[in-house]
Amino acid sequence: MSKLKSKWICQTCGYEASGYLGKCPDCSSWGTLVEEVFSKNPLRSSISSEKIDNSVPQSLKDINIDESMRYTTGMAEFDNVLGGGLIMGSLVLIGGDPGIGKSTITLQACGILAGNGLKTLYVSAEESPKQIKLRAERLGINSDNLYILSETNLDEIQRNINELKPKILIIDSIQAIYTGNISSSPGSVSQVRECCGTLMNIAKSTGITVLVIGHVTKDGIIAGPKVLEHMVDTVLYFEGDRYKSYRLLRTIKNRFGSTSELGVFNMDENGLTEVKNPSALFLSERSSAIAPGSVVIASSEGTRPILVEIQALVGPTSYPSPRRVATGIEYNRVLQILAVLEKRVGLNLSKQDVYVNAVGGLDIQEPAADLGIALAVATCARNVTVDPETVIIGEIGLSGEIRSVSNLESKINEAAKLGFKKVLAPKSNLPLKTTANIEVIGVSRLMDAISSSVSAK
Repeated sequence: MSKLKSKWICQTCGYEASGYLGKCPDCSSWGTLVEEVFSKNPLRSSISSEKIDNSVPQSLKDINIDESMRYTTGMAEFDNVLGGGLIMGSLVLIGGDPGIGKSTITLQACGILAGNGLKTLYVSAEESPKQIKLRAERLGINSDNLYILSETNLDEIQRNINELKPKILIIDSIQAIYTGNISSSPGSVSQVRECCGTLMNIAKSTGITVLVIGHVTKDGIIAGPKVLEHMVDTVLYFEGDRYKSYRLLRTIKNRFGSTSELGVFNMDENGLTEVKNPSALFLSERSSAIAPGSVVIASSEGTRPILVEIQALVGPTSYPSPRRVATGIEYNRVLQILAVLEKRVGLNLSKQDVYVNAVGGLDIQEPAADLGIALAVATCARNVTVDPETVIIGEIGLSGEIRSVSNLESKINEAAKLGFKKVLAPKSNLPLKTTANIEVIGVSRLMDAISSSVSAK
């Protein structure tokens, strides 16, 4: 009989200790170490030891790759985020807040794949088959190749996989299933790690494409050990404002494509629909009466240019220290831009509260947004407006220079497509090879950019 052994494991990062600790030494989280008991039997591995077909070394030139290895889901936004579709034998992890639409988008993709003749098994550990049937009817899904299984025991799930032999496998969710080889409860670090390892072995040994849905913590990261994200091939995060209808699908890790792609969807009563033109969505509520502090910038999410409105509010402070608030933009980046405005432009903000917001809930990471942020703050402070038909693009250096940006041609083409007349861009990027019917104004200094873009109010 195997001996029982217990360890205290951090439920946030997976750190293991022999006894209880109030604070995790690895991730500094308090009260996250939980005792887990398991069998100690070094002669037996809980992960299936089934031999992988390609375990024999092969010459690189003898390995054949064809288009049949990738399945397209029929949802262009989803396929784009995946790098062109689902790879045969890959393991994909989809995370997101509760109710954000993880199960909906997965079930929609399953319906399309099953309709294309691929046998698909949807394993739900949290809902009954009748509940899934009701959602499928609402989404208009009805295929003979889509099978539903309500099960939490991974050993039983493996048995059904061996009998059905599906091409696509969905696990909803990884935190709700368990294996009998470990005595800890479902959702614990040991269970999540072991179950994911077993699913990875199934994917690689049989060629089944596995999609795993994962819960997220209050900090917005996928629950369970960080090793979970290292084990899978692709990690997708489903984001969005619960008070708005659109959803963002973002790639965090992808072994088969870009790691910076973004898919935009709209949630309605019939499920998720693709948004072909995200720029128009983010600018749809922009007022025709432009107020000081409002500008439009062009940013990139992966290979896609997106136009976003940046708003700034500057006013006298009522606090001992002026407030600096940034929403959708990195806080330290905003502080750096404010310092450049004070030093290089002479704009006194020491007694002013400054609020900066990227409208629509999109997180702006690209440095090309710097110039737009600076102009939003400067125009609000001086009570002037930026020409509403102008798009602002450029990175700001600490000496006040405007530095070149990447993919400027695609950003300009996107601006022209939406009807903008002018683009303020770095002079170092000019001349450009673009046929867009739009005026491009090159600037090399921040002061020049401010004088070139504003109109008196």
